[in-house]
Amino acid sequence: MTGPAVDWTGSVVLLLASSTGGIGQHVTSLARGLVAGGATVTVCGPAATQEQFDFTAVGARFVPVEIPASPTPADVRAVTALRRVLAEPVDVVHAHGLRAGLVAVLARPTAPVVVTWHNAVLAGGLRGRVSRLVERIVARRARVTLGASADLVERAAALGAPDARLGPVAAPTLPPARRSRSAVRAEFGVAPDQPLIVSVGRLHPQKRYDVLVDAAARWRELDPVPVVVIAGSGPSYLQLAARISAARAPVNLLGHRTDVAELLVGADLALVTSDWEARQLFAQEALWCGVPLVATAVGGLPELVGEAAVLVPPGDVDAVDEAVRALLADGDRRAELTRLAGVQAASWPTEAGTVAILTALYHELALSGGNQPPSAGGNQPSSSGGNQPSSSGGSQPPSSGRETGSSAGRG
Repeated sequence: MTGPAVDWTGSVVLLLASSTGGIGQHVTSLARGLVAGGATVTVCGPAATQEQFDFTAVGARFVPVEIPASPTPADVRAVTALRRVLAEPVDVVHAHGLRAGLVAVLARPTAPVVVTWHNAVLAGGLRGRVSRLVERIVARRARVTLGASADLVERAAALGAPDARLGPVAAPTLPPARRSRSAVRAEFGVAPDQPLIVSVGRLHPQKRYDVLVDAAARWRELDPVPVVVIAGSGPSYLQLAARISAARAPVNLLGHRTDVAELLVGADLALVTSDWEARQLFAQEALWCGVPLVATAVGGLPELVGEAAVLVPPGDVDAVDEAVRALLADGDRRAELTRLAGVQAASWPTEAGTVAILTALYHELALSGGNQPPSAGGNQPSSSGGNQPSSSGGSQPPSSGRETGSSAGRG
């Protein structure tokens, strides 16, 4: 379905597993916009996720559904809990992430199921094999699969998704900074002529903060020595803290922060060193704030940032080191990246545009009824990239069929 924005006041269940970052923020943004448009929204997920994001504050109803981090027999309880929610009439079920997607399709709702894939499966061994099995089940049983980046859309289609489309994930608008640049830098003891380098994300192996730490250790020879801060919490904290100490790297682990806008006001450079990202929220936030960005050329990042960032190979300490040194020594290049960041960010879908696209999709599915995928005959790939949001954050919904064009996630 394509065309102008539609008014949709139906009911949707938004389902997510445990989240401390991008998925939770995206669901909060979506719930807020849907409620404002007159839809009835129920958010289901772990109680801890509600405590962090407070979905009820944006007008949604919250029902706890405890989805464990990995597939376990406890999934049976999550499926049962979701079925109780779905005993009430609902027009669409929209799960976010593979774990939530698995629970949604196992619950076998009569309403159409949409699953947004926010992350790729990177794990190896038994966990990786199980996760790839989950991918296949979710891809084949969801009515519509939305990928946050083009590679996720292609993966879902290859696994048998009957309808795989690109799904926009807009970065929520950052609140205005309440502190000045000098005040932010003073918190970390940064001198006026000293660079402040910022990275934000979950402390998880996927983020490859070990690469950042190893590169930062080399910057001790620079004059002045940059100060590096990493905002985020997660399972890699102890390993990173030990690595920072052993390397005597000028890196500070800040833990969870809610003042990303202020950190970026104080920053000279932003860094993303991940092995994979779809539509990473911090990369979007950095460009929105005009902070020169160095990021890895993985997943959806090249499509996201275009020419507005310096891209480096993943896992390459030398490349990160060289890119940062070059930018710190070249004020004109940093100014050019700031200019390009504004241009690139203006091309992204807005929160309102994202809500409009999904509202049109929900309307389409509610009209077509149950969770049976369309027949193969109506599922031709789109060659026009028709579901790309307009540069103004417009409301063109995803096109029917598989989307194989380029991509539009603090994961």
